[in-house]
Amino acid sequence: MQQGSIIQTGRKQGPNVWSFRWSEKDRNGRRVYRKRVIGTIQQYPDAQSARAATGALLAQINADSSHNSACKTTVTQICEHFEQKELRSGDCFRSFATAKTYRGYIRKWVKPRWGSFYLDEIKAVDVEGWLRRLPIARSSRAKIRNILSVSFNHACRYELFDRNPMRFVRQGAKRRKAPDVLTAAEIRALVDHLALRERTLVLLAASTGLRQSELFGLKWRDVDFQRGELSVVRSIVFGVVGRCKTESSQKPVPLHPLLGEALLNWKKTCKFTGCDDWIFASRLHKGRSPYWGACILRKYVRPVAESLKIQKRIGWHTFRHTYSTLLRSVGAQFKVMQELMRHSTLRTTMDVYTQAVAPAKHAAQAAVLAMFFPPTKLSARNCPQDLLG
Repeated sequence: MQQGSIIQTGRKQGPNVWSFRWSEKDRNGRRVYRKRVIGTIQQYPDAQSARAATGALLAQINADSSHNSACKTTVTQICEHFEQKELRSGDCFRSFATAKTYRGYIRKWVKPRWGSFYLDEIKAVDVEGWLRRLPIARSSRAKIRNILSVSFNHACRYELFDRNPMRFVRQGAKRRKAPDVLTAAEIRALVDHLALRERTLVLLAASTGLRQSELFGLKWRDVDFQRGELSVVRSIVFGVVGRCKTESSQKPVPLHPLLGEALLNWKKTCKFTGCDDWIFASRLHKGRSPYWGACILRKYVRPVAESLKIQKRIGWHTFRHTYSTLLRSVGAQFKVMQELMRHSTLRTTMDVYTQAVAPAKHAAQAAVLAMFFPPTKLSARNCPQDLLG
């Protein structure tokens, strides 16, 4: 416990200031002298009033110097320990994609900025300010914050530290703009102008809402043409086959006769049609692995979309957002939508994936206005004048 000292120092311009001085030992046991300005002599006329203003600062300094003074673990060390214990191959808690994402964020963002810091030197306000300055999406900032939080929890679990300052870091993941959603007409135009392989993929993605990893992870044994069902039992990410994202993701997907016919037409042109063969097996790899989804999207789907004047950023997940929005536009029940999207909660379906389409918005607004005015007065032309009197 220390009290420090108050001194008055002059400045070239402006009134003199009161400064608080104290000393502390660094990690090597060497004494370091520090100083912080409290305020001007106009704010604090005498040393006693300046001393009274240092109460909170003094408490923080003493807490920092005494709390975890024996902690010698750096952020780099705890990240490496976390990767060895939690992100190793075959770990049952996290999927391959999650582990790969964690390693990427730790290598690119966490270690370069915080790697040399000791755990007790990490302050919530410093991390929060740093995150706000990063030129990346809010969702990416939130991932970095969550990875730091998981790393601190890991340190607490192994009794290498005793608190998690990340719980005080405020960082939302709200998008700056809603994701692009295709209309039914745009989907139809794409399907009409794509080749058989891409047409089958787009039709299947837009009519089932399958994730990219699930779409390219399908095998012929997963298709039951008689019962009209698709069994989603695996996913493939970066060429690695693993389990589905959630337990709800493994529920069977209905297969409409039109989709069944499209798959049968594709099967007639396929070289690999055995039960254990991938539905979209790559000929380049002699059927041992499916096509690379990002490559098909970049080389075939997006160029066709541009030629059709579709000015939207299209990814495989775009078709999943589109499927959810179109389900709502045709009046599907909420619980049915959740089951078709295979979400664990209805909130994810409605808040994240579903958007109200313009005709539905106009129809809902017209229904409300119809409660105030006779229907004959609610034409598109005279409604504004009627409302204005």
